[in-house]
Amino acid sequence: MSINGVAVPRDIKQASAKSIAYLSTEFFSKLVADYLSGDEKLKPFYKYSVNIEGIRASIQSRNTFNTDRQLLVNAFRKQYDGIELNDRQNDNLEALLNNNTYTITTAHQPNIFTGPLYFIYKILHVIKLADELKIKLPEYSFVPVYYMGSEDADLDELGYLNISGEKLSWETNQKGAVGRMKVDKALQKIIENIQGQIGIHPYGNELIELFKRCYSLGKTVQQATLELVNALFADYGLLVVVPDNATLKASFNAVIKKELTEQFSNKAVTETLTALNKHYKAQASGRAINLFYLIDDNRERIEVENSGFKVEALDKYWSMGEILEELENHPERFSANVILRGVFQETILPNIAFVGGGGELAYWLELKKVFEAVEVPYPMLILRNSFLLVNEKQSERIEKLGFSIEDFFKSELEIINELVKKNSTNKLSFKTEIAQIQALYQQIKQDSILVDATLGIHVDSLQNAAINRLEELEKKVLRAEKRKFGHQKDQISHLKAVLFPNNNLQERIDNFSIHYSIEGKEWLKTLFRFSEGLKQEFSVITH
Repeated sequence: MSINGVAVPRDIKQASAKSIAYLSTEFFSKLVADYLSGDEKLKPFYKYSVNIEGIRASIQSRNTFNTDRQLLVNAFRKQYDGIELNDRQNDNLEALLNNNTYTITTAHQPNIFTGPLYFIYKILHVIKLADELKIKLPEYSFVPVYYMGSEDADLDELGYLNISGEKLSWETNQKGAVGRMKVDKALQKIIENIQGQIGIHPYGNELIELFKRCYSLGKTVQQATLELVNALFADYGLLVVVPDNATLKASFNAVIKKELTEQFSNKAVTETLTALNKHYKAQASGRAINLFYLIDDNRERIEVENSGFKVEALDKYWSMGEILEELENHPERFSANVILRGVFQETILPNIAFVGGGGELAYWLELKKVFEAVEVPYPMLILRNSFLLVNEKQSERIEKLGFSIEDFFKSELEIINELVKKNSTNKLSFKTEIAQIQALYQQIKQDSILVDATLGIHVDSLQNAAINRLEELEKKVLRAEKRKFGHQKDQISHLKAVLFPNNNLQERIDNFSIHYSIEGKEWLKTLFRFSEGLKQEFSVITH
């Protein structure tokens, strides 16, 4: 049984999963496919293969770097002030003080109400991997961490969610880092709209109450996100780090100073891009200074000007001495962009593996030399888990149509064409006739060029014209036959719209609210059950 195209909860044991190679889905780039296959072209740009031996090597590298564990744990404790931690979280915090404990980390911006489904998938992946590694490497401890990219200022990307095909956007005049923005009445209005979508489901009002508690008026978005993620994943021992923190940033001052005095990161990235661009399109490119100035509701680029620095939008200018003094006095005002953000993350966390999406892996592959320049360990890179969620009714309909779920990764036109060709009793293909025409014209060509060699081109033109007309006729015959399969076509169109909204992966569009409102935390348990640690395959979950 399903509601609004989503399965009503059943026994979790009845859910099943099927693995599909990422490449066969055709939703992932060549770079990602080559990374997963261990292509030689990419090996200079990362350090560890995704396997247990790579984890061991990453641990050994991490042991050469002095992470200020007490500073980190103190920051966590202060950050969680007012939030009750469970025993598992407290154990993880205490474990972080030990040199044999390492983090498994994913990062994401504070999308309102978590944004797309893959936000959830990434977090479950690091939790699953940490649990798996505790079993495989019992001499170590592993803590799953969500690193919140709260200083991102792209509200157009973070300020909306999609539920049941409807886009709900936050209309606010606030600007700057999204994490520092305040929950206003416009954001709370979205909760009312969400309630209209999910309030009728078994766990809908439970989720709405959670949203209301987390996104209370005047609270920062980063605090709201912390509380929401904690409510969803505290039972799994997850810790959330909010890096917009003066104490944590102060520990990164040496790297910021090096960037200001040497502009080292752009040089390192440029060298890598030159090599990477021989085979792939670059994901990110650096600037002369890969830093922003973050103050109040502003996050603006720091730029080099003559022998000093400027933030043009704020009408600020510093000499070298002045900006280094500003860094010393106000480390919280300096914000790393995409080129240096990962280095900051790996400086403050004793991290050995980073879980990210295809786009994230693409730009991390550009950063190895940046890490080397400041002698910060570069982690193992792991492509996050991807899922397609199919309910029982959808699965049965696909089977009744004569297809497998793999077929639905094709375009709607391809699926419908296959449907008609498989089920029609009429002749729809003229491939045999086209082959006969090609053979006939080749014979005519051979006979003609014996008379005049220049006639060969004319015969080729006649052949192409004849084949083109026959192919056009074939298309018309197929279109005419499709009209007999209107009901099945409508079913295919509906399935494609639900499983691949906007012709994209479900996980890149849909929010988790509908699923959670129907199944509650059992939905998270199902996802966790089928999450993989080091195995890199796309999964279809049927439930």
